Amino acid sequence: MCSGSCFQHCISLLKGCKSLKNLTQIQAYASKTGLHNHRFILGQLLLLSSVSIADAIEHACRLFSHIPSPDAFMYNTLIRGLSESQAPRHSLLLYAQMRRRFLLPDSFSFAFILKAAANSRSLHTGTQLHCQALALGLDTHLFVRTTLVSMYAECGEIHHAHKAFDETPQPNIVTWNAIVTACFRCDDVEGAESLFDRMPWRNLTSWNLMLAGYMKAGKLEQARTTFKAMPPQKDPVSWSTMIVGFAHSGCSDEAFGFFRESHKMGTRPNGVSLTGVLSACAQTGAFEFGKILHCYIQKAGYDHIVSVSNALLDTYAKCGNIDMAGLVFHWMMEKKSIVSWTSMIAALAMHGHGEEAIQLFHEMEGSAVRPDGITFISVLYACSHAGLIEQGSEHFSKMIEIYGIEPTVEHYGCMVDLYGRAGLLDRAYELVMGMSVEPNTVIWRTLLGACSIHGNVLLAEQVKERLSELDPNNSGDHVLLSNIYAVAGEWSNVAAVRRSMTKQKIKKTPGWSTIEVEKVVYSFIAGDGPNGVTEEALEKLREIMLKLKLEGYVPEIGSVLHDIEEEEKEDAVSRHSEKLAVAFGLARLCEGSMIRIVKNLRVCKDCHTVMKLISKVYGREIVVRDRSRFHLFRQGSCSCRDYW
Repeated sequence: MCSGSCFQHCISLLKGCKSLKNLTQIQAYASKTGLHNHRFILGQLLLLSSVSIADAIEHACRLFSHIPSPDAFMYNTLIRGLSESQAPRHSLLLYAQMRRRFLLPDSFSFAFILKAAANSRSLHTGTQLHCQALALGLDTHLFVRTTLVSMYAECGEIHHAHKAFDETPQPNIVTWNAIVTACFRCDDVEGAESLFDRMPWRNLTSWNLMLAGYMKAGKLEQARTTFKAMPPQKDPVSWSTMIVGFAHSGCSDEAFGFFRESHKMGTRPNGVSLTGVLSACAQTGAFEFGKILHCYIQKAGYDHIVSVSNALLDTYAKCGNIDMAGLVFHWMMEKKSIVSWTSMIAALAMHGHGEEAIQLFHEMEGSAVRPDGITFISVLYACSHAGLIEQGSEHFSKMIEIYGIEPTVEHYGCMVDLYGRAGLLDRAYELVMGMSVEPNTVIWRTLLGACSIHGNVLLAEQVKERLSELDPNNSGDHVLLSNIYAVAGEWSNVAAVRRSMTKQKIKKTPGWSTIEVEKVVYSFIAGDGPNGVTEEALEKLREIMLKLKLEGYVPEIGSVLHDIEEEEKEDAVSRHSEKLAVAFGLARLCEGSMIRIVKNLRVCKDCHTVMKLISKVYGREIVVRDRSRFHLFRQGSCSCRDYW
């Protein structure tokens, strides 16, 4: 084969290169045919590994280090790749090396290196680069000017971003979009609206930026209005923005609605919209809809997108099916990212499989993926909910000593929860007092919850004093302290807490539960007014409670106000939202099907007892996801082993 044909063949291979494995094979071919030092081939190999192929930036750096006398194009290529990597500061070092070798930067050099400064949130570096571009007469290039606008916005300098925009001689649509994005990034919604109104022309990107900006700012009504005002030819990004925005805002019904509407309009879902609607499924426990989406994802070939697989794993886990979550995780094979490993460890933790979560963590340690602080939160959470005290302490020490990760409030919170659940309240309190960061409301609230579990009134009062200083109007803290007093029989203190709540106009957060029946999600709210669905649930619940009493059930009414009749106390606990949801499930779901419930608060002791009895008497499996974990009720017992 002649060198010319080898060259053409190599170019053909490079055009079809899609993975790092293909790239290394092409590189081996180039070396074998004597093309390994060909400047054009080297440039293309570097471009592919730096920019086009995911997770190949380390390979690009190794390749670059072996190139004799790299030119400006090669420097720009690697600077660009590093600027978008996990370590954008490395591109700044490469730029400095380029200048030391007397290679003159061009407009592309500054656009890429300014992006690195933006991603590093380094205003000082960005300002220096701006000065260098100015000295070289490159700051007026539209490409550089647009990146300057973005850089100043990322660094929180909206005034400088506006100045860079105002000094642009003839801004194009990309520059206009950059300044609109800058305003939203700096929470200047009015400024973004004003600029949008002034735009001499708009494209779909401009409209989509406004949608995304409104969603980020929590202005859902403005997002709806903007979406309706858009040109009819809305692209997948428009629909994805609405779906993901509503899902992240907790408006799952609207996320589902926009997803269905986009399907009717003939818009093919993309990876982002699928991730958004799966997130909505996870929030509401819409297991059946999640399964339908899973089938679509497989048929459409989206299962190769790691973010979609991660979202699917999370959906199954949060819908109570840990087995399907495990299957998705194992199907991912070598595509597993740190998010995949962490999500699966968290899923096992939520379902009470502490030992399995730790075992999976050890497998992760043996893989090429290095755990981070979020991974350790999941591991410590697993230890906490399974009562694995020694293992939790060991992994907390390992995180600091071996991985060099400084504990955050979340890590301390897990450890306080670990000791608190186990009844080691003194140890938990000592940890809080010795924290390297200031304990926040979550830390103190976790300790207050432990006091509630173990009935420690004295410590609960001390903790509540701290919480009153930090967050005096939180209803949950008052209710928890009231319940601690009630269980201890200190009714005068219960009354004092309730009077304080009334005086401060603090209202208790209402408990709600959801259940999916025939692909429709029904909600039940404690104390809600009568409606057809609630009446149906109440009628079935009365039948259930009579049957359970024949089995020896006695309502747990210890924390219900003492100044009402016993019958009213029983009625108060019997109308908890999760009881209504399970009754509705028994009335509507076919015999033998699993009942899946999502609840916003921690399941109470009485409801926990009732769920265990229903699973035994009716022979049904029930999954309840409360505020902190899953409970799988089967044949009269719970997966939490009554440790929750």
